Amino acid sequence: MVELYKPRVEDLWFREKLLSDEDTMSYNHAWGGTILFPKEKWGNWHNRWVLNRDNRRFYRYIKENETFLGEVAYHFDEERQIYIADVIVYAPYRGKGYGGQALLLLCKNAKCNGLHTLFDDIAIDNPSITLFMKCGFTEVVRTSEYVLVKKELG
Repeated sequence: MVELYKPRVEDLWFREKLLSDEDTMSYNHAWGGTILFPKEKWGNWHNRWVLNRDNRRFYRYIKENETFLGEVAYHFDEERQIYIADVIVYAPYRGKGYGGQALLLLCKNAKCNGLHTLFDDIAIDNPSITLFMKCGFTEVVRTSEYVLVKKELG
């Protein structure tokens, strides 16, 4: 059974691995591909994203049994005044239904945290557009570069 796990600082080795994996981050080619996440940044990042004292950020690992499968998050975008969702499944675990399960759990947590709507910007060539649509998101804007999707959380 898939669950969301609140990582400790010492668990952030998985995020470093996830973000540095070319296959996993191939969806991110439009925004630079892989992302460096060295150990010296873990503490501050953990305080801002995981401890999140102002409810403008939410971050969890996707986990099944004792295996980390990916990550889900949302954050408040100041410029647009909306909450943006994020789901990354580690490449070896893609295509097994984990992304959809995790996205629905993220939506449930967002609703429990008082959010009414979640959005995501998805690169136009990213196949996860289908995943978001299957999970109840609708298309708001489509450009030649990205699709903005939205879900009312009820």
